[in-house]
Amino acid sequence: MAAPTPLALKRSYRCVSSLQQFYSGGPFAVSSDGASLACACGDEIKIVNSSDACVLASLGCDSESVTAFTFSPDGCFLFSAGHSRLIRVWDLSSRKCVRSWKGHDGPAMTMACHSSGGLLATGGADRKVCVWDVDGGFCTHFFKGHQGVVTCIKFHTDPNRLLLFSGSDDASVRVWNLESKKCVAVLEKHFSPVTSLALSEDGQILLSAGRDKVVNKWDLRNYSFNMTIPTYEMVETVCIIQPGNCLSALLETSGHRKPGASAPVYFLTVGERGIVRIWSSEGAVCLYEQQSSDVTLGSDEDDLRRGFLSAVVLPSDLGLLCVTADQQFLFYCPMKSAGGMLQLNLYKRLVGYNEEILDMKFLGDDEQYLAVATNLEQVRVYDVASMSCAYVLVRHTDIVVCIDTCISTYGRTMLVTGSKDNSVRLWDVKSRHCIGIGRGHMGAVGAVAFSKKWKNFLVSGSSDRTIKVWSFEGVSEDGDQEISLKAKAVVAAHDKDINSLAVSPNDSLVCSGSEDHTACIWRLPDLVSVAVLKGHKRGIWSVEFSPVDQCVITSSGDRTIKIWAVSDGSCLKTFEGHTSSVLRASFLSRGTQFVSCGGDGLIKLWTVKTSECIATYDQHEGKIWSLAVGKKTEMLVTGGTDALINFWHDSTAADKQEAFLREEEAILRAQELENAVSDADYAKAIQLAFELRRPHKLFDLFSRLCRRRDVEDPIEKALGGLGKEEIHVLLEYVREWNTKPKLCHVAQAVLFRMFRIFPPTDIVEVKGVSELLEGLIPYSQRHFSRIDRFVRSTFLLDYVLTRMSVVDPEETNLPNNGEHPMASENGVADEQDAPQSNSQVDEISCKGDTGKSSTSNEMDSMTSLKKRKSRKSKKGSTKKVKLTKHKNSSTISVEA
Repeated sequence: MAAPTPLALKRSYRCVSSLQQFYSGGPFAVSSDGASLACACGDEIKIVNSSDACVLASLGCDSESVTAFTFSPDGCFLFSAGHSRLIRVWDLSSRKCVRSWKGHDGPAMTMACHSSGGLLATGGADRKVCVWDVDGGFCTHFFKGHQGVVTCIKFHTDPNRLLLFSGSDDASVRVWNLESKKCVAVLEKHFSPVTSLALSEDGQILLSAGRDKVVNKWDLRNYSFNMTIPTYEMVETVCIIQPGNCLSALLETSGHRKPGASAPVYFLTVGERGIVRIWSSEGAVCLYEQQSSDVTLGSDEDDLRRGFLSAVVLPSDLGLLCVTADQQFLFYCPMKSAGGMLQLNLYKRLVGYNEEILDMKFLGDDEQYLAVATNLEQVRVYDVASMSCAYVLVRHTDIVVCIDTCISTYGRTMLVTGSKDNSVRLWDVKSRHCIGIGRGHMGAVGAVAFSKKWKNFLVSGSSDRTIKVWSFEGVSEDGDQEISLKAKAVVAAHDKDINSLAVSPNDSLVCSGSEDHTACIWRLPDLVSVAVLKGHKRGIWSVEFSPVDQCVITSSGDRTIKIWAVSDGSCLKTFEGHTSSVLRASFLSRGTQFVSCGGDGLIKLWTVKTSECIATYDQHEGKIWSLAVGKKTEMLVTGGTDALINFWHDSTAADKQEAFLREEEAILRAQELENAVSDADYAKAIQLAFELRRPHKLFDLFSRLCRRRDVEDPIEKALGGLGKEEIHVLLEYVREWNTKPKLCHVAQAVLFRMFRIFPPTDIVEVKGVSELLEGLIPYSQRHFSRIDRFVRSTFLLDYVLTRMSVVDPEETNLPNNGEHPMASENGVADEQDAPQSNSQVDEISCKGDTGKSSTSNEMDSMTSLKKRKSRKSKKGSTKKVKLTKHKNSSTISVEA
């Protein structure tokens, strides 16, 4: 029998994707190709990929709320306006504001860009309409006339016709001629604010919609009124379906057009009812109406918020985009039904705002869906691959607090939810219907757990301090009818609210954690007490049984995690490391590891055997309330108060492979570095030392080059090819070397050459150079002060040694008369009148008594002057200086 393979422990996780909030309500814009969305999110603008809700960029607007923005026709720029009255132009490639100017006297509420991209029209709360030159940032047109806030604005579809249309709260539509700079028409047929304008492709028909529940049709050839189309709901957006669009093609083939009749104008409306309706201008007939709204709101009092805020017909075959009042983006695909009629199928739902994430669980065998309980009455089920909300489960009347999932013995995927409405609901995931409801708790249900082995019951815990066991009896295998669940057992378990429940793998025990600082183990199915786990100093937030051992793990508000023995309730191990309450803890790697998360926003990976925290991750900005662990892939999902959902994959094998490749690459580069040093290719060697981040080797190279005396300075040659990032690294190294007296000479030599090679303008552009120079200046001043003291000390030493006549004087020429230049009249040299210098020079030239000729200024003999000072006599003494010539000598007495 083959030995079992050893279990590989996980060493690291990597956050591979995130689902974050990107739309908090307000304005939004769609790019010309429909690939990206611009959404207002607080005081930022989020650029989002429309396919998977991935945030591509965040544009900060200086802590002001954004009131309007739009894309340029080519999609390269974004124009925005806010409460600061500034109009900004953003370059989406660099994600920077390239231009801004002051706009209206109040916030700009709407804007539109001309098809040429050179003109930008804005309408503001100051009742004015302005047209701006985008490149120059100046106002080209300034229109007054509206008596209310300008709500919508639109350029003519024909770029050659310079007409601008604006709608206002004063229930009027005005037509402005940009060439004559005048208002050419005022269209007044509405009785409430105008909310939307739409132009036909040929530019001859204008549609205006308002909150007076009608759509008006206008003929732009003579600015006359054609007809009023009643919609019986407040219309927020009207869109004309242009010819060539997939919607238009389906309408043509659906038999809505009469033979021989002229092409009608098809348009759609969305509004307060939350449904899409498609109309024809011929007879004001509604061609299509959705049977039910896809807007999901939980309670009846939210009916006033139910509805669509806007709609956009996407280019190509992308279909239709509708935006709801609860910050959701619904994407519809037009199709033909079996009867040949048009129908809109919802194929993607992007949720812009999730609020707090309270609980999460994976769904299905493949774990491709994630059920998320937010601070709402609904449960949102997300597709992990596309990050879109696949569907929403709505039946609770209050916030859903906890969820759990299981796959029944007959393969049915089920979901159980507990809510603050004191009820427990059982859902069939496939049919998306509630198939069972459990009532009986007197408080909010804070914890639910499915049976792990037989999958035929569930357990719930409530703030009423009781635990109930619910049976699935009466729930049919394939039925969708909602039945009432029966409680098989009830026990008053704790003195305070119950926060967590866990069922053992063999369905024999259930563990509960409570705010009363204790966890209790109960025997199923009668809920008989087995053990009480005491030791935590704060409330217990989560409990879980080990998948292989007879132990249970608990996490508490006292910032600790404990593992307990099931048999006697003793504490086996305590783990400390979190700086705030530990809100979730779950086993990994068959019980040999576990992962925890808490109120400090940290995720920690632990090994049970060594009690060691081997990894800590910080990707959240608030408390992490929920943690979901995949049973097969052991993928982690975390969510919390920051409304951020992070997906974590095990990267142990990948990190190990990357480390091996990095080590192999480092060995090869190190050998290449040694080869470059051997070949005296110092420029390449320095470059490799930079890449390998070896400051000690770099110092050795610079030290070696400083000792060389080549005609061409090798250091300057090596430093000449450095980039700004490498200059920053080199300055960091030089700053470090400069702090040490033994290394400062090399540091100053390198610094001198850097300033000689690179101009100051290049050095100033290096990131963080000011901090580096601030660290260099004090130590450099200290080194120069020390060197200056050394130089001055050498002058003193020269003077002392010279006055002591310890050093030999230098040679100098005597005058032609042979006298000592400092000799007095009596032949005695006065020491006090002798010049003071680093060395005294006395050169004596004498003529010999032998009568030999000697030339002037020629040294005939060398003099040796020795002074000896008597240490015995305290008063004046005489010294004899012996003047030696080649053949004879004389003695000169000198008084000291």
